[in-house]
Amino acid sequence: MSVPEVPELLDHAVSELGGTRRDGQVTMASAVAAAIDDGEHLAVQAGTGTGKSLAYLVPSIRHAVESNETVVVSTATIALQRQLTERDLPRLASALTKPLGREPHFAILKGRANYLCLNKLHSGVADEPDSELFDAFELSRTGREVTRLREWTSETETGDRDDLPQGVSDRSWRQVSVTSRECLGANACPYGEDCFAELARRKAGASDVIVTNHAMLAIDAMSPATILPEHRVVVIDEAHELVDRITSVTTEEISAAGVTIVARRLGKLVSDETADSLVGAGEQLGILLEATQNGEWTRLPNGAGEILASLRDRLWNARSEIGPAKPGTDPEAAAARQMAMSATESLHDSVVRTLTVFGESDITKRFDVVWKSVDDFRNNTRHTLRIAPLSVAGLLRTSLFTDSTVILTSATLTLGGNFDALARTWGLPAHGGDAEGAGWRGLDAGSPFDYPKSAILYVADRLPPPGRDGIAPATLDQMVELMTAAGGRTLGLFSSMRAAKEAAEKLRDRVDFPILCQGDDTTSTLIRTFSDDEQTCLFGTLSLWQGVDVPGRSLQLVMIDRIPFPRPDDPLLSARQRDVDARGGNGFLTVSANHAGLLLAQGAGRLLRSTSDRGVVAVLDPRLATARYGNYLMAGLPPFWKTRDLTAVTAALARLAPSRS
Repeated sequence: MSVPEVPELLDHAVSELGGTRRDGQVTMASAVAAAIDDGEHLAVQAGTGTGKSLAYLVPSIRHAVESNETVVVSTATIALQRQLTERDLPRLASALTKPLGREPHFAILKGRANYLCLNKLHSGVADEPDSELFDAFELSRTGREVTRLREWTSETETGDRDDLPQGVSDRSWRQVSVTSRECLGANACPYGEDCFAELARRKAGASDVIVTNHAMLAIDAMSPATILPEHRVVVIDEAHELVDRITSVTTEEISAAGVTIVARRLGKLVSDETADSLVGAGEQLGILLEATQNGEWTRLPNGAGEILASLRDRLWNARSEIGPAKPGTDPEAAAARQMAMSATESLHDSVVRTLTVFGESDITKRFDVVWKSVDDFRNNTRHTLRIAPLSVAGLLRTSLFTDSTVILTSATLTLGGNFDALARTWGLPAHGGDAEGAGWRGLDAGSPFDYPKSAILYVADRLPPPGRDGIAPATLDQMVELMTAAGGRTLGLFSSMRAAKEAAEKLRDRVDFPILCQGDDTTSTLIRTFSDDEQTCLFGTLSLWQGVDVPGRSLQLVMIDRIPFPRPDDPLLSARQRDVDARGGNGFLTVSANHAGLLLAQGAGRLLRSTSDRGVVAVLDPRLATARYGNYLMAGLPPFWKTRDLTAVTAALARLAPSRS
C-alpha cells in the first residue's frame, strides 16, 4: 500500500479533526516534507493560529511510517509536551490510521530523574537533607510525601512524576529517583526488568514519534551512551528557547553546601581522615566565596587557585577510595556506593572545568564563563560559583546538525527581519536562504491574523526614557489612561518583578478594576482568574511574556514598561557581548538587542490568540521610536498598525470596551 503524499494526508487529518484548511499550515507542512526528503535543515516561523503542530506532525508521521524510522520531537515546556501527547498525537494517530494502513505509535521520553527508581524505593537509600535548609516542618512534609510516593508505586504504570495526581516537592522526589549518573544500570539493578525509565525507553524505541525536551537533546548529544533511539529527523518546537535550555543543562555549580552534601554521601565508604579533609576543603571554599564579590571571574581571586586545586585533589582521593562495587554486593550497598561515586565525580569534574578556564590566560580564547552569585532560599544565603559555556553553537553544530535533519519552529524566530541572528546561536551559517551549500533555509509561514486591521502598536515616544529610580510619574499616568480606556483587560509585562510590584501598588488606588500581580498566587491560578474576569488586569515579569494564552475580551491591551534588554550585570550575557566585540562584531546588537527583540516579539504575541481578537500593544519606552536600534527591534514584531498618537489609541480601546454604566 502506497502512503499518500503530505498535502492529501493533511487535508484528511484536518477534515477528520473538524478543522478548516489554512494556507500557512499547508505551506509549512510541504516545506517540512521537502526538508526531510532533501536532508536540508529548515527554520519555520509560524504565527499563532497557523496550526504548526499539525504542520510538522503529519509529515513526520508519514516519514516514520514509510521509512520505519523514528522521528524525535523536542519541546521546551511541559505544557506543549502534554498538548502533543495528550491531545494532538492521540487524535492525529486515530485520524491517519486508515490512509496510512496502520495506527502510528508515539511515546514521551524524559530524563531518568523524572521516573520513580524502584531500587531506591526498596533499598531505602535516601539523600541526606541539606542541613542549611533543614527544619522540622520540612522533614515532616517530606516524610508524608515519600510515604505517598511509596503507595503510588503500586498504582502507577509509568512512574512518571508528571502523572502523579498531586505533586510533591523536589526534595521529596529526590528521595525516590536517581540521575543517570547515579543509576546502577539495568543489567546490574535487581529491578532492571521492571524499571519505569527502562520501560519508557523501550516504548520509545518501538514508536514512530518520540516527544522529548530540549534538555534531553543536550544530554543525548553530550553523553557517550545512546539515550534517544536511533533517528534521522528531529523537530524542535519552541526553538527560540533552544539555546537557553541547552545552556542551562551545561551549566554547573560549586558551593560549600554542595561539598558538604558529597561528604555526607560518602559516609563509611571512605576513611574518617578522607572525609574530614574534604569537609575542610569545603569550609575553605565557603570562606573564599563569602569574601568575593558577585559577578564574573575574569581571573582567579587571591588564593582561589590553591583552594580549588586542593578541593579537586581531595575529591579525587575520595573517589579513588570508594572504588567500584564488588560482584555480589547487595543492592542497597551498591546503590549507596553508586550515588556517592556519582556525586563525587560530578563535583570533581566541575572543579576541573573551572580551573581549566583559567589555564587559558587569553580571555578571548576561553570557552566557559565563571561567575559568583548569591542565592537566597528559605532565608538561607548560599554563595555559589557557576560555570557556563560561552556558546553552545559548537555543541549543536557538531552533534545535532551533523547527525540529523532538523526542523526548527516557533511563532518568533526572525530578528531584524531574518533568521540569521538565531541561526548563528544554533551553529548554522548566516544567510542560509541565500548562501549556496549553507545546508538550511528559512520560511515564514505567515499567520491567519490580519495584523494591521486587528491590532495597534503604540510607541510612547514622548515619555521619559526608563531609568533606575522606579517608574516615572508620567509613565504611571499614561498606564492609567490606557487601562481606563480599555476598561481593565490589561496584561502588564514588566522587565523586573520590582517594577511589576511597584506599578501594581501605585495603580491599584487609581483605577476601578482589580490588578493581580505575579507572586500573589500561583501563576496558573492568576492567569485563570485574569481570563475569567474581563475587567481584571494582570502584571508580571518573565514567565508571563511567553506563558499567557488568553483569547477573547479578557485581554485587549498588552502594556510593556520598557524594552526587555538583559540586565547589564548578567555575567553570561555580558561575557558573550564582550566576545562578539573582541571578534570585530557588534556585541550589543548581537547579544543584548537580539535578546530584547526576541522577548519583545514574544510579549507582543500575547495579544492576538484567535482571529477574532482585537487590541493594542503599548510600548512605554520611547527608545523604540528614537534609538538607532529601534527599527531593528520593530522589524521582528508582527506588522501591526503603528502609531505614536495616544489619543487615537485610547479612542480605539474605548470602542473595543463594552459600555460601562
